[in-house]
Amino acid sequence: MNASAALSFIIWDVNPEIFNIPLLNHPVRWYGLSWALGFIISQQIMYFIYKKENRPAKEIDDLTLYLIIACILGARLGHVLFYDPVHYFNNPWLIPAVWEGGLASHGGGIGLLVGIYLFTRKTKVNFLWIADRLTIVCALTGALIRLGNLMNSEMIGIPTHLPWGFIFTLVDDIPRHPAQLYEAIHYFILFIVLFRLWYTRREKFQNGFLTGWFFIILFTIRFVDEFFKINQSEFENEMLLNMGQLLSIPFILAGIAILIYNRKQKKVLPESEPDQL
Repeated sequence: MNASAALSFIIWDVNPEIFNIPLLNHPVRWYGLSWALGFIISQQIMYFIYKKENRPAKEIDDLTLYLIIACILGARLGHVLFYDPVHYFNNPWLIPAVWEGGLASHGGGIGLLVGIYLFTRKTKVNFLWIADRLTIVCALTGALIRLGNLMNSEMIGIPTHLPWGFIFTLVDDIPRHPAQLYEAIHYFILFIVLFRLWYTRREKFQNGFLTGWFFIILFTIRFVDEFFKINQSEFENEMLLNMGQLLSIPFILAGIAILIYNRKQKKVLPESEPDQL
C-alpha cells in the first residue's frame, strides 16, 4: 500500500506492552490491565448497587473472589476446548499458561455462571437476583476487555475500504474493520442501558428480566460482530458459522428461556428479599 492510500485510514501502531516489571523482566500488557480494570471498576459499581439496595457489602468481597477465579478458569478452558484442543492436549503443560494469551469470552461466561451458582449455593442469595445485577458490570468489563484486544492488535477485522478502517501495523498493512472497537462500543451502550433500567425501574422487574435481555442482546451483538472479524482458528474457515457464532446461539436461547420463565412468575419478589426463590 502506498503512503497516500494509507493516509485514508487509521494507522494503529500501539505496543501491546506498557512496561516491564523490574527484576521479574515480565511485561505488563494492556490486555491484562483491561481485565484488572474490569474487575476493579465492577466491584466498585457492585458496592454502589448493594448500598442502594441495603445489602451487606461483605457479600461483594466474597462474590468477587468467586467470579475472578471462575471467569479466568472458564475463559482459559474455553479457549483450550473450543479453539485449539489438539494443540493443548498434546502440550498439557501449556494449559495453565494464561499469561501467554488465549482466553475465550464464551468460556468466561460459562465460568461466571458456575461461579454465581457456587456463590448462591453457599449464601442462599437468589441466583437470578444476583445475575441481574452482575449483567450490568459484565457489559462494562466486556467493553474494557475488547479495548484490551484493540491495544494488542488482536481479534482484528476483515479487510475494508471504509475511511475508519484500521491498519494494524503489527499484523500487516491491510486496512481492516476495527472489530474490537465495534464490540467495545456496543457493550458500553448495553452497560448504560442496563444500569439505567436497574436504577430507575428495578422495582418493576421480576428476577431474571435483566439477565434474559442481557443474554439475548449481548450475544446477538457478538453473533453479528463476528461477521466483521477474521476467524481465530484455521478450522473455522471451513465452517458456515464460526465458533464464536455457534457458541453465541445457546446463550441467546438461554436468554429467551429466562424471559419465558420470568413472564410465568405470578409474584414480583421484593428487592429487600433477594434470598427468596
